[in-house]
Amino acid sequence: MNSVVPAPVARQPWAMLAPLILLTLFGSAVLFSAAGGNLQPFALSHLVRFAIFLTMASVMTLFSREFVRLFAYPAYAVILLLLVGVEALGFVGGGSQRWINLGPIVLQPSELMKPAVVLALARFYGDLPSGMVPTWRSLVPAGVMIGVPMLLVLAQPDLGTALAIGFGGAIVMFLAGLPLKWFGGAAAAGAALAPLAFFFGLKPYQQRRVFTFLDPESDPLGDGYHITQSKIAIGSGGITGKGFNEGSQSHLNYLPEPHTDFVFATMAEEWGLIGGLFVLLAFFLILRWGWKVALASEDRFSRLLAGGMVATVFFYVAINLMMVMGLAPVVGIPLPFMSHGGSSMMTNMICLGTLMMIHRWNVRSGRRGLS
Repeated sequence: MNSVVPAPVARQPWAMLAPLILLTLFGSAVLFSAAGGNLQPFALSHLVRFAIFLTMASVMTLFSREFVRLFAYPAYAVILLLLVGVEALGFVGGGSQRWINLGPIVLQPSELMKPAVVLALARFYGDLPSGMVPTWRSLVPAGVMIGVPMLLVLAQPDLGTALAIGFGGAIVMFLAGLPLKWFGGAAAAGAALAPLAFFFGLKPYQQRRVFTFLDPESDPLGDGYHITQSKIAIGSGGITGKGFNEGSQSHLNYLPEPHTDFVFATMAEEWGLIGGLFVLLAFFLILRWGWKVALASEDRFSRLLAGGMVATVFFYVAINLMMVMGLAPVVGIPLPFMSHGGSSMMTNMICLGTLMMIHRWNVRSGRRGLS
């Protein structure tokens, strides 16, 4: 077989790439249906973006460990400055101020901050002597690195992205070995402050989303409309679905955002439980491969970086699926590699590109083992 398949192709991490490509192709089929049986405006651009960002991820594998370590803090600092720039110069879209115009491109810096905070914390804890990890000197700088961008993103306002930044950072801190009692204390403090954060920290529309999550049937034609229609779409799919391009909820415009946040509901209506299980299996294989890469890494920096990137992708998947099934408030988190949108695709491909890069480091150092 080695004589038939070219070596550069054979050594690619197909355990991750195969389910990723199948998932993206399946996503483009769902987007084709969401557009009423047309490649434009969703499916074709989805595939083009995937091809571009997969190329970007392949280029990332060429970076050395030393270069990435050197790049960590400057990358974090530049993206933090861009977040500040959003507050001063960003423009409003969809009621939020999240984007900044850099001439040829319009950038959403908060998306880049998700992998950037993981990278910066991996460098911080990778350089920290082991004896200092369970001390306050390891907690305070990391807390500042996570807290400052979270506050800037919350001001946009973008609760979902702020939570994603906090989740990725917290996972890196956990994997670094911080005492469990600190996480327990943080959870207790968070529970105590939750009422204050709800009434004084959230915008009125964000508060309504929480109430809607708790009782969506109380206003099925108002704030509960998204969740109600999503549940109808998912439930009506049954085991095998209504058939490709036969979804009534999306085609008749009952289901809001059928190509972005609620693309899973669009898929479930047409492909049923079988389609849902395929999506879950694909994500399981991708995330399992990423976790094996983290376990196979030979140094703390690589392990923390890989673990944090896996956590970031997992957050996207878990929150979106919980959201569309009514198990979490609607926070505007797209489903990776299926939802239409360049920012989400870019962030998740940066995460996978980082994992591919670490996998290459492992192979070159002879630690092929678990990865």
